[in-house]
Amino acid sequence: MEKVILDPKVKKNFGFGCMRLPMQGKEVDLTEFTKMVDAFLAAGFNYFDTAHGYLEGKSETAIKACLTSRYPREEYVLTDKLSNNYFNKEEDIRPFFESQLQACGVEYFDFYLMHAQDRNNFEKYKRCRAYETAFALKAEGKVRRVGLSFHDKAEVLERILSTYPEVDAVQIQFNYVDYEDASVESHKCYEVCRKFGKPVIVMEPVKGGSLVNLPTGAKQILESLGGGSPASYAIRFAAGFEGIAMVLSGMGNMQMMEDNIGFMKDFRPLSAEEMEAIGKVREIFRAQDIIPCTACRYCTDQCPKRIPIPDLFACLNSKRTFKTWNADYYYHNVHSTDGGTASDCIRCGKCEAICPQHLPIRSLLQDVVKEFEA
Repeated sequence: MEKVILDPKVKKNFGFGCMRLPMQGKEVDLTEFTKMVDAFLAAGFNYFDTAHGYLEGKSETAIKACLTSRYPREEYVLTDKLSNNYFNKEEDIRPFFESQLQACGVEYFDFYLMHAQDRNNFEKYKRCRAYETAFALKAEGKVRRVGLSFHDKAEVLERILSTYPEVDAVQIQFNYVDYEDASVESHKCYEVCRKFGKPVIVMEPVKGGSLVNLPTGAKQILESLGGGSPASYAIRFAAGFEGIAMVLSGMGNMQMMEDNIGFMKDFRPLSAEEMEAIGKVREIFRAQDIIPCTACRYCTDQCPKRIPIPDLFACLNSKRTFKTWNADYYYHNVHSTDGGTASDCIRCGKCEAICPQHLPIRSLLQDVVKEFEA
């Protein structure tokens, strides 16, 4: 497998995502986090990822307390992000960036990502010259590499990378369930990164824990392989693709840490037998109370309100299956922005007249409304 170099300082292809940390009530458990940092570095890993919004700013300050104040700068790689909520004009960006350096206790970031890019906030980042500011910070040595994290359709990612080809890396949501999911388009986004020659950083490899707490039948399939936790198969799936240079995992306790570094210390991609098992697990997820829409899009061609019906059905399927925030994000910030929402349906019936699957689309759209708009 081709080895993609994210940065010469990066030692291995597994990173500590600091969106989830050990907690004591509302505060980070600094004693436990310190032990985890030490174990992570001792095992040969050195990539840490944070953002100002993680844990209401406490992720950055915990990194200062447990990592950057205790280890020489050359021993770790630190990524932070410019998030949408913390600037409204170009002049806001540098002061915010400086406050992040101070919060993390460093003089530069190895990576600085334009956070959670989608078709809407990308326009704001362009208008405020956020990318240009980040590239200037790179030229000044305050940032070593500029990247972006992404939550939208592949066509939007292609537009961003065409606009800013200087971007050094792209962080995408990628796991074995979202790989072909119509609402997330993990595979298509991955292929766009490959097309533009960008190293890929993976977030959500276990889909916020959904691929750890498996349905009984799915759990039994993986257990029959005779070794490895559910998380190990999910993370190794993501790490096994050409061009994927880093897989992040949020770890809330030492047990998670020990499991993850155990199977990633000497990484090996999934075998053919393991890939076959993953395929069976994926089918179990797909069979769970889902709308059998094939995304042919005949309905959208007929809809007078331009409702992206297959995409909204995909969001509902995802929410019913995994019960995570992710489906809400894609519903409100991605799929209902260019077209209409489910509640825009005027019940004309043109969609049902042409649907090859003969789905009761008008009724199903009401289910979507109840889930996402009630």
